[in-house]
Amino acid sequence: MNFKETEDQRAIRATVRDFAEKEILPHRMDWDEGQVFPRALFSKMGELGLMGMLVPEALGGAGMGYFEYKIAIEEIAKVCGSIGLSMAAHNSLCTNHILMFGSEAQRQKYLPDLASGQAIGAWGLTEANTGSDAMRMRCTAARDETRGGWVLNGTKNWITHGISGDVAVVLARTGELLDSRGITAFVVTRGQEGFSGGKKENKLGMRSSETAEMIFDGCFVPDDQVLGEVGDGFIQAMKILDGGRISIASLALGIAKGAYETAKAYSKEREQFGKAISQFQAIAFKLADMHTSIEAADLLTLQACFLKESGKPVTKESAMAKYQASEMCVRVATEGVQVLGGYGYTKDFPAEKFYRDSKLCTIGEGTSEIQKLVISREIINE
Repeated sequence: MNFKETEDQRAIRATVRDFAEKEILPHRMDWDEGQVFPRALFSKMGELGLMGMLVPEALGGAGMGYFEYKIAIEEIAKVCGSIGLSMAAHNSLCTNHILMFGSEAQRQKYLPDLASGQAIGAWGLTEANTGSDAMRMRCTAARDETRGGWVLNGTKNWITHGISGDVAVVLARTGELLDSRGITAFVVTRGQEGFSGGKKENKLGMRSSETAEMIFDGCFVPDDQVLGEVGDGFIQAMKILDGGRISIASLALGIAKGAYETAKAYSKEREQFGKAISQFQAIAFKLADMHTSIEAADLLTLQACFLKESGKPVTKESAMAKYQASEMCVRVATEGVQVLGGYGYTKDFPAEKFYRDSKLCTIGEGTSEIQKLVISREIINE
């Protein structure tokens, strides 16, 4: 495995970094404090190819792989974790689910708009009482033979783009409770009768990434909006999350690198007792620990990208990358605030935002505890 970036990958990193500094950096605190979801920004990201990175060019996407995807999320998240999170959810969950399990007609219908940023994607698995325990979901899809489709009823919670999303992949129970073959995936579009957005969450961090309910009240979905086979939804979702964990690991890496770079730059400028605080062992050792832990998580994430690109099993490795990177991100962001001291606790510096945003990485798309469960099952069964 050679993880040295290619010339094309370095160019992608530079392009995305420049975009983030020009289009996101000047607005990030206003968006954060106002909980503004900057919809127009994602159209610009679509023009750059960031909204359909894994989608083939024939379907309007960038036709790139997971290494390039990792780079792009990192560079966005180094500036704003919220925008990185929305980009990751759009690409890895909604768009990728249609790409992996949709029919050719479904791909042709939905992916061009998603890849261009004309449509924003959402992915509905979680419910109020079924977070990690997804098989107990209460959102149901009842068969309607007369109309040739399904009627969805229930509420999905904690959904990225639950209000603003134009295209949603929704997992609903079509069989018996706790039956892994009793859940089906559907594509539902904004405007379909019975589908609406609900409560928007007021969050600690990631405040400009919209998180809200999706409500289904007698929402009729025709058969041509079923993804794959009836009953395969849960199995599809687990495969989607394998790739999704790589994106959250990349998100965590970006936030951590942003926190580290902020702390390092400050420590070289801030003077106490007649010299830069980076010259004191207490601060220098913090920077050494931060840098080392980032590099370790980076290598785990690159390994997961390699396996995913090679078409090899990646369940264990993506869970390890997500677990290590997300926990590392929280530690590094915490130390970042500490290096800045009192200034780190103010909104005049980005350290506090990295700190607030970091925590979501240990919760979203599978908590750290669930990652350890996945890893332990994999290693015991090897």
